[in-house]
Amino acid sequence: MTGAEKHEDHPDHHHMNADTTTYTCPMHPEIRSTSPGTCPICGMRLVPVAKSEGGMDDHEHNMKSPSKMSRWEKFKMSMTMTMGMEHTGVAGREMARLMELDIRQKFFFALILSFPIILYSPLGKLVFGFQPPAPIPVPWILFLLTTPVFFYSGWIFLYSSVKALQNQTLNMSVLIAVGITAAYSFSVLLTILQSSDSYYEAAALLVTFVLFGHWMEMRSRRGTTDALQALLQLVPAQARVLQDGKETLVSTSELQVGDIIVLKPGDRVPVDGTIVDGETAIDESLVTGESLPVEKKKGDGVIGGSINQSGSVRFAASKVGEETALAQIVKLVEAAQNSKAPGQRLADRFAQYLVVLAIGAGLVTFLVWFAVARQPVLFALTFAISAIVIACPDALGLATPTAVAVGTGLGAKHNILIKDAPTLEQVSKIQAVVFDKTGTLTEGKPRISEIATVQGWNEDEALTLVGGAEADSNHPLSNAVLEEVKRKGLKVPVRIERFENLSGLGVRASIEGREVLVGTVKLMKQSGIDTGPLQERISQSVERGETIMVLAVDGGAVAAIGAADTVKPTAKVAVSRLNQLGIETAMITGDNRTTAEAVARTVGIKRVFADVLPQDKAAFVKKLQDEGKFVAMVGDGVNDAPALAQADVGIAIGAGTDVAIETAKVVLMKSDPSDVLRAIRLSKATVTKMKQNLFWASFYNILAIPIAAGILYPNLGIILRPEISALLMSASSIIVATNAVLLKRTEKNLVAI
Repeated sequence: MTGAEKHEDHPDHHHMNADTTTYTCPMHPEIRSTSPGTCPICGMRLVPVAKSEGGMDDHEHNMKSPSKMSRWEKFKMSMTMTMGMEHTGVAGREMARLMELDIRQKFFFALILSFPIILYSPLGKLVFGFQPPAPIPVPWILFLLTTPVFFYSGWIFLYSSVKALQNQTLNMSVLIAVGITAAYSFSVLLTILQSSDSYYEAAALLVTFVLFGHWMEMRSRRGTTDALQALLQLVPAQARVLQDGKETLVSTSELQVGDIIVLKPGDRVPVDGTIVDGETAIDESLVTGESLPVEKKKGDGVIGGSINQSGSVRFAASKVGEETALAQIVKLVEAAQNSKAPGQRLADRFAQYLVVLAIGAGLVTFLVWFAVARQPVLFALTFAISAIVIACPDALGLATPTAVAVGTGLGAKHNILIKDAPTLEQVSKIQAVVFDKTGTLTEGKPRISEIATVQGWNEDEALTLVGGAEADSNHPLSNAVLEEVKRKGLKVPVRIERFENLSGLGVRASIEGREVLVGTVKLMKQSGIDTGPLQERISQSVERGETIMVLAVDGGAVAAIGAADTVKPTAKVAVSRLNQLGIETAMITGDNRTTAEAVARTVGIKRVFADVLPQDKAAFVKKLQDEGKFVAMVGDGVNDAPALAQADVGIAIGAGTDVAIETAKVVLMKSDPSDVLRAIRLSKATVTKMKQNLFWASFYNILAIPIAAGILYPNLGIILRPEISALLMSASSIIVATNAVLLKRTEKNLVAI
């Protein structure tokens, strides 16, 4: 049921204002218009923007899922796609997937037709020493085979180059378009003139190689646009609102400030508010990253997207729609993503000059041989097309993606996922690493760390009784207690009577005839139980940042149990090695300063940001950036998403939330902090290969331009024919791919941490 339909179900409830329809480009969400039209960047048709359930702009559009599209619809869509499209926000998700499928389809189409094209071409005859039988003249066979490759597989380059020229830019697509158009159009001209010469194979191979490179790049970028949708899904579609003493289900998008909302155990909190009645424990881990559920009572605030656990409460909505903390996090993620438009690739910077160089080389070569040397048109054209083909390096299209494919593959083997080429380069520049505490440096779940007992009681006796009391409880620490009972092989008492869950404070029960009370120090005071004999141990545990529960039996306190979120074994080694590399380490957490500094001391981190609100984490990352540092953020919760997006490099812990993983550019699947160090080593090695490949792809071809233009012909009689130029282009690509594969030799450095 849509939000509009739900609104009709409750005509007397909140009235929603109808907004003027806004139109956006599916591929460029920053383009907005109040009327239909086409995108000034890529030329795609603008579509209406939809609103999500929570009232937030979802950048959704009317495009069908690729699986529901007819072949004709897919074909029409593919003809308006351009290279370099951005896929930010929710709207780009389906389009990015469709584009990847389309690029793959065009690549295989070109690859399959390239085999017969090579066999029939002069290049094939030269390499294989034979040519298949030809029912019609060979140039016409090549024309029939190459034309669909040029106009179908190569269309994305032709269309993209037109759009680039309209925007007065020279990029990779213009370079490729010049090469394939020159090779194809000269070949068609020669075929019409009934010449046996042609350069069809140069056009086909160029399209095939560059499509492969672009497909690899699209694959590496897949999935990064799912972050905002995952955030929006934390908000429930409906909420229980108290109206005239009755509970009514209302669409979340219709809630208004002041509404009284009823929360029952297991409910997701729909909007921000303040509790007016009842007590409970709320799991805010997805939003704040805090591992322990937070006890809430009258007057305490609740955050939209968190999960109510034990009690039933009523709260008054204080922030709705785009004002909620979750909506603000969505905005922060979006703003940080959009403010970091990917820097123009090194290859694109080269391409601006290579386009001019390729066209210039061809024109100058033709004019010199035809006008100055007085050679025939076909002779001059041969040198001109050779110069253009060799100056248009398809290896440049493969230089970055091949190194990226090998580097990311090697990373994946070691459980490090790096999402795109710019990130690989950026990780090598890291100067400061900010770690989130919960779930990143620590395990993210509490464990029993200490049990203190009074005289006459031992640890196992106390733990058995607490385990019995907590067996049916939703108390935040019940799982930690039961795990410890299981680890020690103890048996939980069976005869448990009069069990009572004291919401937010603890539990009371009669266990095998004894009155047992388990809970906070506050609960003990309220029940008139003296904790004096245990006070010293309780104070020590609090100083260490542990959470305390006290066991009272028959009116007397007998044990205090401390639970703490334990530090990961590899955290200390990771921080130590990073410090040795001269990389500053810092920790950021919503926890109190005592707990935060205790963890920081354990792992060796000097700089601590404690008591940080979820929405402020990004500001602390920016503070480090303002100090002139290139900052990486390592985190796992929804609350880390804006900071991950704000950081120069966002690194997500794999055991964390989907939102953190989707927002980050690097994901550590093992949740091992030392993988940050491995990622830096891998990045440095991959960047070296990328630079080597870019240098080779450019230098190799530029060096060959004078030879292709005929500089050696007058003295040595050497002619570099177009098919040889195409072969050299292919050789250049093979060298680039081989060099990228050699990256695997750095694997031994990843193992030895």
